[in-house]
Amino acid sequence: MADILLTTLNARYSHASLGLRYLLANMGPLESRTQLLEFTIKQRPIDIAEQLLAHDPRIIGLGVYIWNARESEELVAILKQVRPEIIVVLGGPEVSYEQEVQRIVALADYLIPGQADLTFARLCERLLAGERPAEKVIEPGPFALEQLQFPYRHYSDHDIEHRVVYVEASRGCPFKCEFCLSALDRSATPFDLDTFLGEMAALYRRGLRRFKFVDRTFNLKVEQSIRIMEFFLERLDEETFLHFELVPDRLPEALKATIRRFPPGSLQFEIGVQSFNPKVQALISRRQDNAKTGANLNWLRRESHAHLHADLIIGLPGEDMASFAAGFDRLAAMNPHEIQVGILKRLRGAPIARHSEAHAMRYQPNPPYNVLATDRIDFADMQRLTRFARYWDLVANAGRFRATLPLLLGEAPFARFLALSDWLYERTGQTHRIQLPRLFTLLHQALTGPLEVDPVQAETALLADYALSGQKGAPDFAAGPAGSRSRRTLRQQRHLVSDK
Repeated sequence: MADILLTTLNARYSHASLGLRYLLANMGPLESRTQLLEFTIKQRPIDIAEQLLAHDPRIIGLGVYIWNARESEELVAILKQVRPEIIVVLGGPEVSYEQEVQRIVALADYLIPGQADLTFARLCERLLAGERPAEKVIEPGPFALEQLQFPYRHYSDHDIEHRVVYVEASRGCPFKCEFCLSALDRSATPFDLDTFLGEMAALYRRGLRRFKFVDRTFNLKVEQSIRIMEFFLERLDEETFLHFELVPDRLPEALKATIRRFPPGSLQFEIGVQSFNPKVQALISRRQDNAKTGANLNWLRRESHAHLHADLIIGLPGEDMASFAAGFDRLAAMNPHEIQVGILKRLRGAPIARHSEAHAMRYQPNPPYNVLATDRIDFADMQRLTRFARYWDLVANAGRFRATLPLLLGEAPFARFLALSDWLYERTGQTHRIQLPRLFTLLHQALTGPLEVDPVQAETALLADYALSGQKGAPDFAAGPAGSRSRRTLRQQRHLVSDK
């Protein structure tokens, strides 16, 4: 039993909420009366409600995000029907803005917008003392990061072994990119580095080897970045893996020298390019030196062992299909390991909303608020691009078609992959649940059909990828009397794989 429950619905079981652990770590005298329970959006809200109520709480703190908004609203509605006396306190980015239009806010008792690390505990003290604040929205006051207790001791041994462990060396972002809620921050503020690295050392001693940094601008303060990387280089083993988000046009020589020292499989960089169109960048208040961005990506791909995950956004105001295509081709030429093609979302509170009228921005009315059309890209083409993004994940980002991908993309990556995307959807009518053997067959048909690739080249590449895929037997295009050469090639490919 616990007087206070902290809970949220994660997108996947493998995710572990950093925000809830900050709240728990800063409960002070109330920590012993507080329990953290995490669920996923795949679980039914009624079942989650049953598990929460089994603890007979007096207060429930619920983290609400874009991915769990609908399920969270249903959960709060059930809780208030069954146990209306339980005090429900909301927090999280989805409810921190535009509260007046949200049913979940009306259902709940209190809301703490923004950084609730210290405010939640103070509110709980008042509530447990029998004091009910008159105001529904409890605004958090300013605080220094030094006032916070770190949350990392609240990652369990099970978390460390089986889940993604998020850490942060700084908070905030000095940039004003309007599609992002970080545009509302004034600056990026680092935690005390000695104390932070002490926390990382403790996690490392407990067996954690995969650290996912959530800092928006890890390489903003280069001296701090280098010191953090040096910390891990001193402890590096075969299992160590670090994920950082980089500012794309800031990669000084001292940082390059440190990056070079990391071996294959130990480093991943998420690099938000978003758009290469200078007019679009200016429109959304994004400062980015495109020449430096390109040079840095090329250097990272050529000179480092880091896995590169680069982001582009479809549907930004002022960007049409041709502009996005040019940016995609430019990024594809740099050959990052993954290109994350995202659809613009109108996050609640993000300044991107100011362009809605001037650029005829139309969004889904419910989460995740994806853009549906703009004055430059109509609904039909936006749907095509949404499918493009999904098929790109399925074919390119999945890493299963490394030999085949160059044949698919040729000299015009965007145009050819869009043609493939249109063809796949016409053939299948679906973007999900395409079994891998069928996907191989479909790609063979597309390569030797509308994409006009030499059949021998197409089969050789596909069979090389198939041999590495773990699939048994032979793909359909290698079956039958006409496929004897293909089956022989597949046996040869598998023999080469087994030799390696």
